[in-house]
Amino acid sequence: MRLITRCAVTAVLATSAVVPALAQSTPAAASPREVSGVVEAPLARARALMKDVPLIDGHNDLPWAMREGTRYDFDKVDIAKSQPQLMTDIPRIRAGHLGGQFWSVYVPATLQGDAAVSATLEQVDAVYEMLRRYPETFALARTAADVERAFKDGKVASMIGVEGGHSIDSSLGTLRMFSRLGARYMTLAYGTDLPWAGAAGEDTQGLSPFGQEVVREMNRLGMLVDLSHTSTRTMADALRVTQAPVFFSHSSARAVCDVPRNVPDDILRQLPRNGGVVMVTFVPGFISEDAAAASRRTQAQVAQFLTQFPDNPAARQQALVEWRTSNPEPRATLAQVADHIDHIRTVAGIDHLGLGGDFDGITSVVQGLEDVSTYPALVAELLRRGYSDIDVRKILGLNVLRVMRRAEEVATRLQGAGAPSIKTIDQLDGVARKGQPVTPAR
Repeated sequence: MRLITRCAVTAVLATSAVVPALAQSTPAAASPREVSGVVEAPLARARALMKDVPLIDGHNDLPWAMREGTRYDFDKVDIAKSQPQLMTDIPRIRAGHLGGQFWSVYVPATLQGDAAVSATLEQVDAVYEMLRRYPETFALARTAADVERAFKDGKVASMIGVEGGHSIDSSLGTLRMFSRLGARYMTLAYGTDLPWAGAAGEDTQGLSPFGQEVVREMNRLGMLVDLSHTSTRTMADALRVTQAPVFFSHSSARAVCDVPRNVPDDILRQLPRNGGVVMVTFVPGFISEDAAAASRRTQAQVAQFLTQFPDNPAARQQALVEWRTSNPEPRATLAQVADHIDHIRTVAGIDHLGLGGDFDGITSVVQGLEDVSTYPALVAELLRRGYSDIDVRKILGLNVLRVMRRAEEVATRLQGAGAPSIKTIDQLDGVARKGQPVTPAR
């Protein structure tokens, strides 16, 4: 099952230093805190906490939105000013107290091979251009220490996330080059199964021997292994193989909203041993069962319009707009996002939570979480539910910083123990780069 977010609609329409992480704590009773005789309201308390610890978001698709809208022209869309057609701009980044961002360099899974690699490089280039254009706001971050330094300087620590293994075209050398360019995570599979990793959906495929080698090489490079968008089998295989904590860049709890893109409880229960983190997402169809059902109905209509107007993208777009107007989707709510956080805290623990909004990668929004300015409202909701200041600091960024540091430690050890892997998919899996069988060597 595929929910209608960025990728499906595109296909239809376009043919100072941060304190160390503390031990897990038990939430106190929900109430305003009294400071010097004055009761501190949850929203004010949230903003105060967000000034102390960087809010690190696991996934934002602004680079793709800029590609689709202006071909990366920051003169036409200057994000230093309000840009209401987007969910992300600098004024709202400041209002939302965003301290660190993994910028997704997503390309659709319809691109494969060299086309996927080159498009991903263009996305990386767009991130670098954004950093060059707005140096007073953004700073490139490759390590946890870089994140802390940028936050101390009042800048948004900017990391790069490769969204899908199709971007490396089954090449460990390409993976290494993305790492050198600053990619700090790669999602193993996105949208459709790869020859070496299964994507969320039918759940018939996990990691092949080459896929396991990809995980090992990511460990050696210090790249986080992102398991959002992957099949449950791929999640389980990666947890078995990895020596570093895993990372779900933008996923929620499957027990709360039963869609394949969310994390099942049996995987959540493994996170305390592994040390990984789930960055709870704000995608309505992954938050609300009603929104998920509506998304499935929309997906069916998309398929129907594709058949009805195979050579007319404009007609498909108009038909979809009219259908959505007459069939409004139910709204997911901020409180439901907090329900997912509650569930993951219960199953995995407070040390395994973060936030991954997926802003500018979604076509509908959670009520109360419409753009990057709204993070404080979610933090305030957690405080109302009794989350302690320590709990909130962990969710904001301390958990992610711990995961990054541990990945860096593993990388240092592995790099001292051996050379980069030169194994290939045809050697390990007996298939060519595109997934076709190859004749075994005589």
